[in-house]
Amino acid sequence: MRRLSSFKTTLLLVLVACSALSAQEPLKKQKDSGYTLNVDVNLVVLHISVFDDKENLVLNLKKNDFSLLEDKIPQEIGLFKLEDVPVSIGLVIDNSGSMRTKRERVNKAALTFAKTSNPEDEIFLVNFNDQAFVDQDFTKNRQDLTEALSTIDARGGTALHDAVYLSLEHLKKEGKEDKKALLLITDGEDRDSRYKFESVLEVARESPASIYVVGLFDKEDDQTRAQKRAIKNLKELAMDTGGKHYFPESIDEVEAICNEIAHEIRNQYTLGYRPSNVRKDGTWRNISIRIDDAGKSKKLIARTKRGYYAPIEGGS
Repeated sequence: MRRLSSFKTTLLLVLVACSALSAQEPLKKQKDSGYTLNVDVNLVVLHISVFDDKENLVLNLKKNDFSLLEDKIPQEIGLFKLEDVPVSIGLVIDNSGSMRTKRERVNKAALTFAKTSNPEDEIFLVNFNDQAFVDQDFTKNRQDLTEALSTIDARGGTALHDAVYLSLEHLKKEGKEDKKALLLITDGEDRDSRYKFESVLEVARESPASIYVVGLFDKEDDQTRAQKRAIKNLKELAMDTGGKHYFPESIDEVEAICNEIAHEIRNQYTLGYRPSNVRKDGTWRNISIRIDDAGKSKKLIARTKRGYYAPIEGGS
C-alpha cells in the first residue's frame, strides 16, 4: 500500500508540475506575441525639419500645427516630439584624386560636424575613390575619426554610387539608433561604380536615413553635361530622403555648412502615424506635411522623406 501511495503522490506531483508548465506557456506566448506586435506594428516614423522663409529652424510648434497626408489622404498623428536623440551617422567622403587640394578643409569640416553633433551619436567613416571602404566603423570617440581622416591619401577615380550603397547597407545592418543619417561630401560625377544611380535611389527610399549632400562642383557655366547630371541625381537623393543638398561656390563654406547640418539633425520633430491604408502590397506611398500658418507672421516650410514603400504580405 505504501508503494502504491508513493506512486500516486509522485504521479500527482508530476501532473501538478505539468499543469503549472502549461499554465505558464500561454503567458510566454502572450509575451512573445506582444513583442512581435511592437516590432511589426505598422507605424511610420518621420523626422521633420521646419524652417521659416529665412531658412531659420522653427522649434516652437505643437502637434496641432501639423497636418500629415499619405497619398493625399489625411492621417492621424499619434507620435509627436521634439528632442535631441542619438543618431547613427555615416560620413561618406570623396577621396578621389581631384579632392587632393580640398581634403584638408573637408576633413576639418567633417570633424566640426562630428563635434557639433550629439555626443552620443555613433558615427562611421566611408572613404571612396574608385572603390569604397569603411575606414572607421561606428564610434562615439571623435579622436577615432580624427585619426581615420588624417591617414587618407586622395587618389584614383570616383565610385560615388557604390559608396552611398555601402553606407546605407552598413547603417541598416550595424546602426543601433532608430534615427539615421548620411553626410556625403563629393566634388565629381560617378565614373567607377558597379551600382547604377536608380538602384542606389531605390535603396535610399527604403532606408530611414536622411541624406545630406555637399557637392563641390565647378561653377554652373563651367559644368560639363556629366556634372549637371550628377548634380541632378544628388539633389534627388537628398530630397527623396528628407535631407538637404548644398553646392557651395567655395571650399571655405563647407565647414559652416557641416555645422548647420549637425544643428539641424539635433533639432527635428519626430512624427509617427499608423496609415489608414493597411494593404501590404509593396506600393510607394507619397507623404506630404502641411503646417498651419494661421497667426504666424512667416511662411513655414517642412522637410521630410517624400514617401515610403508599404510592406509586403509575408515579407520583411
